Amino acid sequence: MVLPADSYIVVNKSIITDQDKKILVDLYQPIIGNKAISLYLTLLNDLEKNSFVTEEFSHHHLLSAMQTSLEDITKMRERLEGIGLLKTYVKKGSISNYVYVLYGPVSANEFLNHPVLNIVLYNNVGKIEYKKIVESYKLPRVVLKDYEDISSSFDEVFTSVPVSSFFNNDDIVVKNKGKIVFKNAIDFELLISGLDTKAISEKAFNKDVRNLINSLCFLYNIDVVTMQGLIRTSVNEKGMIDKDSLRKASRNFYQFENSGNLPTLIHSTQPEHLKSPTGDVSKRGKMVYTFENTNPYQFLKSKYKNGKVVTRDLQIVENLLLDLKLTPGVVNVLLDYVLRVNNQKLNKTYIETIASHWKRLGIETVPEAMNACIKEHKKAKKKDAGVKKVKDSKVPEWFDQNVEMKRNSASEEEELVNLINNYK
Repeated sequence: MVLPADSYIVVNKSIITDQDKKILVDLYQPIIGNKAISLYLTLLNDLEKNSFVTEEFSHHHLLSAMQTSLEDITKMRERLEGIGLLKTYVKKGSISNYVYVLYGPVSANEFLNHPVLNIVLYNNVGKIEYKKIVESYKLPRVVLKDYEDISSSFDEVFTSVPVSSFFNNDDIVVKNKGKIVFKNAIDFELLISGLDTKAISEKAFNKDVRNLINSLCFLYNIDVVTMQGLIRTSVNEKGMIDKDSLRKASRNFYQFENSGNLPTLIHSTQPEHLKSPTGDVSKRGKMVYTFENTNPYQFLKSKYKNGKVVTRDLQIVENLLLDLKLTPGVVNVLLDYVLRVNNQKLNKTYIETIASHWKRLGIETVPEAMNACIKEHKKAKKKDAGVKKVKDSKVPEWFDQNVEMKRNSASEEEELVNLINNYK
């Protein structure tokens, strides 16, 4: 946890141009949000002109500059880290010392041909806006077929002469660009073992191809067996993997499985202004905290006992967040309620019926959603005979209003801590 008194310095590992700042706003901002870009530019502004290391600041300086909370700054920092624009180092103590290392964005050409970033940008801004962005970065075409190239070569202009000494210039700043890193990489040993090594060259799985496969598996939620099949269709006559073919095959596979849709990223938690005050140590209070501070994908994954979330369930979460625009905390409450009252099954129609009703009611906070679940449960119990009733034993613990005033036993406390840890 970062504290206001904790210090930090900013190190610039690149040369950030005005064009880079345009790329940050045009291409990165639709993915990581304006607050994350604001944090990047604020850290960049801490650097004096032509300076690559700042003086030491306290995090109170960041709080004053951005007018937000440290928790929000931490989340925005993590987004910058995830997309490769920032690395963070810390030396812990009574006052911890942080080093924020800034990296430049990739070029527009690299971004718009990246297997993950390009697809997510398209999904987030839509077809029309995406085309406008691409057009703004296209170079004009000048026809030179009737012209003669009369440019001088280097050796025509300069002459080499002997010198008495020479100095090596180390540590000169270069344009270091951010890279996206995947910690949960695919098992390449398992992947390759299932392929016909006679048809595929030993050099096929070079660094670029491995990075592409990791990116595609993450973006399109592809497992090892499926990727093996996609690779088989993308091998050229030289036994090498055609990267463009693999991209297209992976995209077509995802769209076939998801009714023509393309994926986006789920990373958000409940907005700060919609969170409850901290300090409630009851079971209900701690569950409110969990719902508000866990992103829906992590929350759903915890229900799988940290196994892989199936595509159909992930798509339900995406629809709730992107189509119905429910807040992340409210989505978590809805998932928790439906799973508990429906024998751990996510019924898409049932979920969307409740979600649409909540949207019309303007439900945005976790407590509002929890109270709506209680009303929904009471309503279900009053249905006419012949309709299956929802049993009390299946409802979430936070339905019990008395639990707010009841202290937890030692065993209950331990169980709750384990539950919350699973949600993180």
